[in-house]
Amino acid sequence: MTTLKTAVPGVTITETGLLVPDIADVLSGRLTDLDAAMGGGASQPLSSPQGQISQSDTEIIATNYDALLCLFNQINPDYATGRFQDGIGSIYFMERIAAQGTIVTATCTGGVGRHIPAGSTAMDESGYIYQSINGASIGPSGHVDIQFQNQTTGPIPCGVGELNQIYSTGLSGWDAVRNDAAGVVGVDVESRVAFETRRKQSVSRNGRNTDAAMLAALLSTDGVLDAYVWSNRTDATVNSGATNFPVLRHSVYACVYGGVDADVAEAIFTTKNPGANLNGNATFTVEDKENYNAPYPQYIIQWQKATPLRIYFKVGIEANENLPSDISSQIKSMVETVFNGGYDGITKARIGGRINSGTYYAPIISISPDYVNISSISISGNGVDFTQSLTAGIDQIPTIQQADIEVTLM
Repeated sequence: MTTLKTAVPGVTITETGLLVPDIADVLSGRLTDLDAAMGGGASQPLSSPQGQISQSDTEIIATNYDALLCLFNQINPDYATGRFQDGIGSIYFMERIAAQGTIVTATCTGGVGRHIPAGSTAMDESGYIYQSINGASIGPSGHVDIQFQNQTTGPIPCGVGELNQIYSTGLSGWDAVRNDAAGVVGVDVESRVAFETRRKQSVSRNGRNTDAAMLAALLSTDGVLDAYVWSNRTDATVNSGATNFPVLRHSVYACVYGGVDADVAEAIFTTKNPGANLNGNATFTVEDKENYNAPYPQYIIQWQKATPLRIYFKVGIEANENLPSDISSQIKSMVETVFNGGYDGITKARIGGRINSGTYYAPIISISPDYVNISSISISGNGVDFTQSLTAGIDQIPTIQQADIEVTLM
């Protein structure tokens, strides 16, 4: 058997992972190999023929080493992307969530008692068509809040007051529609970070009777953009979160934004603790068809539909003649991107979550690292009182629009 020898260092597999040699060592090894092949004493300047050949060989070897490193990293769920991440997800019986449209909570005005069925449509100022996710009836106040979803998928913003035209025909008694908060933007397709976050949460997906199991089930429900679950295991009502939402004693609280009522109720029913009370402003009756024949036992499932919380930002940066001419626009876009979870490594603003101004410094500076100097970033939930951080209530989902982001050059 012929033994092949080379001075090029190889890769090493250790307990800490794959180690590849420095590219300079690879080049040195190829120069040594060519020198030996020519009998020794060959000239080694990189401009020489053997130097040019060595550089080409080094590039080929380095490219393969990089590919090998990438392949090894794909085995780690923390770094896996694309089809490799999909493969890891398959082990957990997970599929990447397809693209979804922006969801907007809009106030529908009209005749008392008028029912607006699921699938009713409205149009925003940009011409996008939104469809009501669930049906609802107009109450004694003459209006009702309904969630509408953009039929065009992707992170398409819908600002305050932009969903304002009824598109459906033949629905007498429905007079007007308008959104008082920006929409929660959709996604093109579930991102790497979002998929990995859901995979970790899905470890509890097949469980029962735990908050984690219910949360994982809700986040996997088609059309749901966010959810929050908490159990009050005490013998008294607890006022929880920034809004002091009253959670009944010995009960499970679930807050959801998006999703068809039947699907949301089923996710709660299959994971809740039997006998535990429920909370919220939405109800749906579920039948247990899996364990019984007709007539099926019925269960009234209750949950809270999140209300939008309009968030305001103030960003102050030092004036600099080297800043891009559209720096204000770029900063607004960056804040919006980070807020909505589009910045790698930073999770989106969520129901009941804290929004910290410090999270936004690095992404904004990355616009122009040499020239962007941030003086301050502050956040508000009412446009008046600004602080360094803000926590959404457990019944609120934060929303953002660029019109609510103020950039000041100081």
